Amino acid sequence: MVAVGNLPRALSAFTSAQDIYDGIGRVIQELAADPALQPVFHEADTCVRYELHDPDAAITVGSRGGEPVRVDFGETDQDPEVVITMDAETAHRYLLGEVDMTVALARGQMTAEGPVTKILAVLPIFEPLLPRYRALVSGPNGAGSARSDEAPRPGL
Repeated sequence: MVAVGNLPRALSAFTSAQDIYDGIGRVIQELAADPALQPVFHEADTCVRYELHDPDAAITVGSRGGEPVRVDFGETDQDPEVVITMDAETAHRYLLGEVDMTVALARGQMTAEGPVTKILAVLPIFEPLLPRYRALVSGPNGAGSARSDEAPRPGL
């Protein structure tokens, strides 16, 4: 059995790009539509593409020049300034609070390309995603993890 992060492939959270779009993508769309967060997206004034692997999927989020926030799945005509790449399981674990983004970047589990100022502007935008994503994937026990015996831990 092939391991992904700390989970065997059989326990991976995603089996297809559509699974990613239904989970991570749905929560990003909700976040982008939240009126309280619109100013944060507008202030970043950029476009970021999340390229996920195993399975392959892409989510592009952009807002430039005060335009409404746009979230695209797969191919897009948006031109990202920042590209963040990771496997889908790392994205899932980050959104559960089990992986710290700066540690993942330092360990090479995640890469970020683009102007440093834009990368720094987009990293904190998605912090409000964490509790929403946990609620989406939580089972009846509310653990929020594919591993129900382990509560989410920040900073791994």
